[in-house]
Formats: sequence, structure tokens, C-alpha cells
Amino acid sequence: MTSVLSKSLTRPATMDDVETVVDLLNVCAIEDTGKPQFRVDELDADWQRPGFSMETDTLLVLAPGGNLTGYAVVWDFAPHERIFVTAVVHPEHRGAGIGAALCQWVEERGRQSVAKATDGARVVLCQEAVSGNELAQALLQQQGYQFARYSLNMLIEMDEPPPAPVAPKGLVIRPFVRGQEERTMIQAMREAFRGHWGYVERPFEDEFQDWMHLLDTPDVDPALWFVAVDGDDIAGTSFGYATMAEDPELGWIWGMGVRRPWRRRGLALALLQSCFGALYRCGKPKVGLSMDAQNLSATRLYEKAGMHVDRQYMVYERELRPEGRGA
Repeated sequence: MTSVLSKSLTRPATMDDVETVVDLLNVCAIEDTGKPQFRVDELDADWQRPGFSMETDTLLVLAPGGNLTGYAVVWDFAPHERIFVTAVVHPEHRGAGIGAALCQWVEERGRQSVAKATDGARVVLCQEAVSGNELAQALLQQQGYQFARYSLNMLIEMDEPPPAPVAPKGLVIRPFVRGQEERTMIQAMREAFRGHWGYVERPFEDEFQDWMHLLDTPDVDPALWFVAVDGDDIAGTSFGYATMAEDPELGWIWGMGVRRPWRRRGLALALLQSCFGALYRCGKPKVGLSMDAQNLSATRLYEKAGMHVDRQYMVYERELRPEGRGA
């Protein structure tokens, strides 16, 4: 650990820290975007995800007086090829070396998983920075991260009910059936996202347990999750969420995908509008989602549906092992 952290108390987070960490995350979010983005119940659920260890995957940095000044978390699951990172420093303590020290801890933690990754697979740490946060961008570059691409938050603001979805001929869009369709829904999502930039397929049972945990978390309403079915086949999915920390009028679409045999028939737009309508009826006239900026077909779809870019993030990667190398 660096000399900066040696002057502070560092330790893993515990469940007793959830409110303090959310406060720090929101102070940082407000500094960077003008809005809070985190809720206690959501972080509480995240820290209880299957396969996540607070002892090994979190680090708190506290000032001598005990105030929380920094936090880092590593989301590292099999097959350990893309390791996602969140690291924040309180605005009043930025520029003092805490961010660099957190990045070094993250890299040490990430390297512990390189030997677990698929033989020959590229292993990277992934972090995002809001496009306007030049300090964070400079820090990541200094720590060996390379800019990979942009991520966009898209937004629609509706002052009247959105158009009713029109499913392609032969398909029906309806709410997901809890207790019956979990496995086929997950398999459909996996197939829909194969080939997308950054997608890494996890062991199915691990992913199943993660989805089951998500379905049991507060404010997740399966009535806002839609499947498009063609007979017994799930052709596409979209998942709405009605509670966002940054705006009580904002709903979110966590994920939407269409399997290859059913693409280019208007199904994605119909699934998108299904979520718009359900969220609007829940009192959410605004709906957002996150997307890869280089996915031009998705960009065209969302713009056609009436969405616009609301926020831009820069995605950075720190390569821990190049493709083709063994453990």
C-alpha cells in the first residue's frame, strides 16, 4: 500500500458501512453530474450478490478523524476476463494521491484473478469516468488505463402516453412470468448479446444465481420485464426499473436484446415502447438507458424512439494480460 494510504485507516467495507458509502458515492456523483445516483437498498443488495466478497473486493479509506475519504470496489466474476471497478474520492480530498493509491490496490486485487481467467483470454480492468471529469481521466491515464470508447446515457421525456407497441407478425410481447421463464429468459439475453463489444459469457449457473438475486431485490418489479415470444421461443427481452436515485420521475431500462433470427423486423422498437408505456403508467414520464456509443444501429433505434443523449461517459481499460497469453 502506498505512503498516502499508510497515513490513513484502510479496511474492507462491512454491511454496517452501506449508508456511509452511499453518502460518499452521492457526494461524488453530485460533484460530477449534479445529481445523486445511488440508494442504500441498491448498494446493500449489490454487496450481497452471489460470488461477491466484501473482505477481498472492497476497500475503504478513512481520514485520521474517521471520515470516509475514498472507496473502491471490484466486481470480479468467472470467467475473470473483464473486471469492473468503481473507485471514488471525496471532492475535498481529491488531488492528494488517494485516487492513485486506490487504483494501485485495484490493480493488485485484479492481478490475483488473472490465473483464474480462461487460458489465452485477454484480462482487463474496466473503469468509467464522466466526460467532464478531467481529473479522473488524467488519473486513469497515469495509472496505465487506455481510453476504449464512449458510453452514452440516452433519455426520453414524455408529456403524453407513448405510442402503443406494435409487435411483428407472429410475435406477442407480454410481461415475463416469474417462476417459469427465468432460465429461457437468461438464455435469450445471452444469445442476444453475443458478439457485442465487451460481452463475456459467464457460466450459466453463476449468471442464473445473479439474476435470481436481482429479482429478489427491493423495487424490482417483474411486471416491468417484457418478453417477446414466437410460439415457445423467447425472441427478445426488455427490462424496466421504476426507481432511480437521481430523479423520482425517471425510470430505467436495464437491458434490451433481440436474438439474431428475429432482428430487423421492428421487434426492438416494440420492446422499447413496451417499457416506455409501462413506466409511463407507473408515473415515470422520463426513461433512460445506457448504451455503447459505437453501436450505431442501437443509436438509430433509440433516436427513432424519441430518445436523445443525456450524459456521456468515457470507458477506460487497464490490460492485465494480453490475448493469447496463458496464466
